[in-house]
Amino acid sequence: MERTSSIRRKAMARQHKGEVMIAGEQLRLRLHNGKLIKDRLYHLRTYPNCFVAKELIDWLVSHKEAPDRATAVCLMQHLMDHDIIHHVCDKRPVLKDAKLLYRFRKDDGTFPFNTEVKIFMRGQGLYEHLIGDENSILQLREEHGVAYQHSFPGCQLIDWLLQNGEAESRRQGIELCRTLQEHGIIQHVAKKHDFFDSGLLYQFCINFRRRRRLSELLNDSEQDANEGVAVSTPEDNLPDNPFVLRQKKGGNSPTFHIWYSEVQNRYLLISFFTVLKRNYTCEELLAPGAPFIKRVLTVIGDALGWGFVVRGMAPCYVQAVDRGSPAAAAGVKVRYMLHTWD
Repeated sequence: MERTSSIRRKAMARQHKGEVMIAGEQLRLRLHNGKLIKDRLYHLRTYPNCFVAKELIDWLVSHKEAPDRATAVCLMQHLMDHDIIHHVCDKRPVLKDAKLLYRFRKDDGTFPFNTEVKIFMRGQGLYEHLIGDENSILQLREEHGVAYQHSFPGCQLIDWLLQNGEAESRRQGIELCRTLQEHGIIQHVAKKHDFFDSGLLYQFCINFRRRRRLSELLNDSEQDANEGVAVSTPEDNLPDNPFVLRQKKGGNSPTFHIWYSEVQNRYLLISFFTVLKRNYTCEELLAPGAPFIKRVLTVIGDALGWGFVVRGMAPCYVQAVDRGSPAAAAGVKVRYMLHTWD
């Protein structure tokens, strides 16, 4: 059990690094398109493909990627700590909200393509190939009465790897898939098995195509620091907390009534910062004409729990969702607001 927990923690840490790389690359491309990254002259020397920290902080706040300048600095420092960006002379390990020049390591060829990065990129390439396949093996399937989207039997993935020249033998394919599992790229749908060349179902843990919000990186890093488990606080033990109610009632298939608002043809949930600044009442959620839509999601817990954290009182809101957990599989997302607990 201890070994399993250790492997899971390592996989989560590697998965977070992968999320940082994706978010960093998405930001880099946006900044290039917005002309914030360009050649700049400083002290009679030209530095190619640079951005000014102060201008970037302005951009992050104006584009609502961060609620304030302090948070924006924290986000960029997070990218710096993961070797995504750096000071042009590598003399400043701490990002400053000032007229200093920084650069993406991918733009100057200093990005560290170590073993972990290469494995992550291999997984990303496989995901893109599979998701774009007209007859993709990623389908809605059931295991033990539970449906899992974009799942695949292990044996079918090995077949696909062989057919597409991604592996020379079944043994090599199994080794590749187990490496991807160790690095938090694929997993058994219920997190109960290592990878086997069998009919057991697996999923990609990461949606490589999803547009990342930079604020997710800080939430994920806090969650990883706690080994994926919420730290108990006095608020957690309040009698109105849904976790306490469910624990008293027993059972592992709770149903949540959840509201969210739909804007610009995509699901835009009440932001985490908005929830903290303004407490919505149950009456506002239920009021006729309110910009919230009610969904009923059923989460079937596993041996490790449900995989999400709630905060607040009447209504509560989802603060964190464990990637690949039963809650994530059921569609629970951060910033969903909970009103009742049946």
